[in-house]
Amino acid sequence: MMSEQLMKRRDVEELTGFSRTTIYRLMSEGTFPRPLRTSANSVRWRLSDLQSWMDTLSITSTPGVHQ
Repeated sequence: MMSEQLMKRRDVEELTGFSRTTIYRLMSEGTFPRPLRTSANSVRWRLSDLQSWMDTLSITSTPGVHQ
């Protein structure tokens, strides 16, 4: 069984190209994967959740149009 890769917020920012503010705004809108709380002061995102989310973008986005 392969363990799930968990990503820090800075890694998520690098992967998506989004700022912290944008990530949390999209989460509040319900359009971005929510992280797991790994301790009282720490959260991590599942890489598989982020990859699934990015896959939906390529399906629903119009080429050449930026949102």
